[in-house]
Amino acid sequence: MTPPEPAPTPIPAVGLDLRGTPCPVNFIRARLALEKLEPGQWLQLDLDRGEPEQMVSEGLRGDGHQVECEPFDESAVRLLIRRHGG
Repeated sequence: MTPPEPAPTPIPAVGLDLRGTPCPVNFIRARLALEKLEPGQWLQLDLDRGEPEQMVSEGLRGDGHQVECEPFDESAVRLLIRRHGG
């Protein structure tokens, strides 16, 4: 029996760099970017680690979006967010 193939990496429709952007401005900008996407499309979002990462990811999950986190560098993370409804 062969092991399952890993899921393909999502291809984001839009990328947004919000490193250095304070809360809640980063969350608001992320929501506005998602509103411009079709349901099922992906947004790539770069954020500072810590409070921005936690607040934005939890808020977007609470809105029903799928959020995946990838390491980016020592001070930042990359979130891949799939707009709900797709």
